[in-house]
Amino acid sequence: MNNTQTSLDIIEEGKRAIDIEIEGLTQVRDNLDKEFENAVKLILKSRGRVVITGIGKSGLVGRKIAATLASTGTPAIFLHPAEALHGDLGMVMAGDVVIAISNSGETQEVNALMPAFKERRIPVIAFTGGLQSTLARHANCVINTGVMREACSLGLAPTASTTACLAVGDALAVVLLKLRRFSEKDFRRNHPSGTLGERLKVSVGQVMLTGEELPLVRTGQKMGSVAKIIDQKGLGAALVLDGDDHLVGIVTDGDLRRAVVRFGQGFAEKNVEEIMTRNPKTVMPEALAADALALMETHLITVLPVVGQDGRLAGIVHLHDLLGKGQFKFIV
Repeated sequence: MNNTQTSLDIIEEGKRAIDIEIEGLTQVRDNLDKEFENAVKLILKSRGRVVITGIGKSGLVGRKIAATLASTGTPAIFLHPAEALHGDLGMVMAGDVVIAISNSGETQEVNALMPAFKERRIPVIAFTGGLQSTLARHANCVINTGVMREACSLGLAPTASTTACLAVGDALAVVLLKLRRFSEKDFRRNHPSGTLGERLKVSVGQVMLTGEELPLVRTGQKMGSVAKIIDQKGLGAALVLDGDDHLVGIVTDGDLRRAVVRFGQGFAEKNVEEIMTRNPKTVMPEALAADALALMETHLITVLPVVGQDGRLAGIVHLHDLLGKGQFKFIV
């Protein structure tokens, strides 16, 4: 590497690369024709998935296009051509449509799959700049993704060509989304962790349960009444307070089961102090919900008392409240 070329205008060189990519995008946009429309219709009438294949940089672009299609209402998977030749062809089923990506159209690994697709009567959409290539001859429709030049000054590294290909994939996904009348509600259904991520950015104090929702018991209380509180509140635990409202312990469903095994029916007459877990894990109201969730995961617990700086109980958070009630089903 030559580090002596200090005369290079870095900003201008960066702009030059972007200009070349814009040039390529403009060319591909202008080249969109009836073949693009045919590809859309081919996918719409298919009963299966869109199977995208490509290798190298084209493979990376293919993975992204597959992910975009899948999240916007068009079932899609990525098939690595080398793995396909060693058994993964079994992933391709009747009713599927293949998108094969190769800038030159002469990628050996991709073209080696064409006879198998033909035998299974799987239609192929080619993304290629080689309109007279082997891939183009095998494809049912050919979308021209060719560009005049790469942004790479050597003309070797796929740059403008992969950007153009990615843009065509996005265009395909967007058109399909509109034709399928895919809604924002549908999109959110495919992105549950997006809603979860926003929820976990809030403070514990914003999602904790307080007041009448709290499963509260006092020191000296009998376990029979503690069990009733746990059942009534439905959180799987009871919080044990002393006379100054300081949290001194917690009784969970697990503590109840162990008490029944140990004491039999006599457990109901035991004082809560004999059964409770002392010094339970707690979190402060100012902590992020994400931190509370991490603490629960670390210690394998589903409820977490919320305690203020003065040591007094402020509330309780349940795993379901952090994740969003009704969105997840847990086996307990």
